Amino acid sequence: MLALGAPGSDEVGLVGAKAANLARLAGACRVPPGFVIPARPAAGPLTDEVWHAVVEAYHALAAEVADPDVAVAVRSSAVDEDGDAASFAGQHATILGVRGETALRAAVIEVLASAVTPAAQAYRAAHNLPAEDVRIAVLVQQLVPAEVSAVAFSQNVVAGDPDEVVINASWGLGEPIVSGEVTPDTYLVSALEFTILRRDLADKTTMRVRTPGGVATLAVPDQLRRTPALADAQAVAIAHLACDLERTMGWPVDIECAYAGGLLYLLQCRPITTRAA
Repeated sequence: MLALGAPGSDEVGLVGAKAANLARLAGACRVPPGFVIPARPAAGPLTDEVWHAVVEAYHALAAEVADPDVAVAVRSSAVDEDGDAASFAGQHATILGVRGETALRAAVIEVLASAVTPAAQAYRAAHNLPAEDVRIAVLVQQLVPAEVSAVAFSQNVVAGDPDEVVINASWGLGEPIVSGEVTPDTYLVSALEFTILRRDLADKTTMRVRTPGGVATLAVPDQLRRTPALADAQAVAIAHLACDLERTMGWPVDIECAYAGGLLYLLQCRPITTRAA
């Protein structure tokens, strides 16, 4: 197992692009701590040797964050995932709010298996990617108890404007934004002056939140449904982060982030698969 930020944790061929990008940025950004199960055949068994190493890494993470039963997010990081041609967004399993060894083992197995489902194989075929011997790493991170989550693009590819940052934001955890389960607020922020150009507020009816037993989908309180999920200063901070990461990574970025306890966390950074001219 490789802790995020440890030597080797930024090698795409070993941990996949998703984990490698976060490992590369862990020293400069507020990335939740975690570890990676190095890439392995998706269809192969989870051996006792590998599982014992996973348990040790989980307990080390629990000690690091001073929570013996730390809640984690378990996500895929296939070696050809989150590239500039294919993101695999929504194709592989993500399991949130996992606590304890038994739940962790089940989550890891589910994430591995998700790389060879018919839907994932069809996605591979559509993007001319190999469907045989699929190798996938598994990323395990402390789950941030997000009050607000956001997906941001450092360029407005829909409008063809590289000087606009597009932010989609909603209450709670970010998975419903990525999966399209909720209609988020949308913010356009100038990448030149970092001012709010436009905000479109959605009727945010549901949100996913961390609970003691995992995660739950709740109704958004009436007074928050059409309240901006992000304050202007928070939207501008996300825009700064996206633009800074574009310069650091050398390509336009698609990021996932969250606010918890007033702090901005980076949860994912990958290339925008369709870029502005």
